[in-house]
Amino acid sequence: MAHRYKVREIAQQSGLSEATVDRVLNDRPGVRENTRAEVVQAIADLDKQRAQLRLNGRRYLIDVVMQTPQRFSDAFRAAVEAELPVFAPAMVRARFHLWESGSTTQMVDTLAKIRGSHGVVLKAQDAPEVAEAVDRLVASGVPVVTYATDVPSSTRCAYVGIDNHGAGVTAAYLVNQWLGTAPPDVLITVSRAAFRGEGEREVGFRSGLRGSGRGIVEVSDSDGIDATNERLVLEALERNPGVGAVYSPGGGNTATVAAFEKIGRVCHVFVAHDLDADNRRLLRDGRISVVLHNDLRTDARLAIRSILQRHGALPTEPLRPTPIQVVTPYNLPV
Repeated sequence: MAHRYKVREIAQQSGLSEATVDRVLNDRPGVRENTRAEVVQAIADLDKQRAQLRLNGRRYLIDVVMQTPQRFSDAFRAAVEAELPVFAPAMVRARFHLWESGSTTQMVDTLAKIRGSHGVVLKAQDAPEVAEAVDRLVASGVPVVTYATDVPSSTRCAYVGIDNHGAGVTAAYLVNQWLGTAPPDVLITVSRAAFRGEGEREVGFRSGLRGSGRGIVEVSDSDGIDATNERLVLEALERNPGVGAVYSPGGGNTATVAAFEKIGRVCHVFVAHDLDADNRRLLRDGRISVVLHNDLRTDARLAIRSILQRHGALPTEPLRPTPIQVVTPYNLPV
């Protein structure tokens, strides 16, 4: 059968005979499994060598566009900058467009002003205007990868991040296991409803709590900013004396903890997302219970890789959701 590499090249790489390689490629009987594995590994090695040749001397400029609390954008920026050297011998640079709170118009205007880019990593609202702005970028030859929260109606080339619905179900499982038959209702804090990822987490959480008898009180539109979030959470706690647990898909957790403490309310279980500096401190101090975490450097690497793949600089590989890690004070990464 035809293959992207000549039999001779694979044989040289693997140290096997051309006849053996030919039998493996054509799936003929009488070949041991370890021999097949050697051929598969040789082809993977040739792919890497070809990728290195494609990347050699190439320069790429990637734009990272995010509306998100600074504690998260700082962490993701550090992850991106740490991963850029991984793509040597190519030289990959990143420009960052980061803000905490703003309108859909601001997001659309930022995307419209991007020039000279080889690709965009985007965390944005799932709004028709944003999808259209993404489509215009893609039509101009700039691939867009959505990160953490998707814009699925757009022509973005990939989504990188966790399975948000699955994360919400996982959070519900943890809350139910933690509380057992205890009666507390649950507060859920969402930074802004327009972010699809948080909405999917909330839907998963509600489905996971279905049948538990627990009430759910929602606080939203804080943009994950502490001052706003604390005020909204205080108001919700005063109106809902039965709330004694928290699921936070949207951040602002320092403020949520402060609101519970200010009103003298015990929070029996607090499930958060992302190991940013605030959540590390809160987890270490025992003020939140558990963090659903995904490795930001892995996310950054996958996002950049997806963009380079669209330019033919790297071989295409299947993209799967980033695994979720359940982090407690006792397995907190260094």
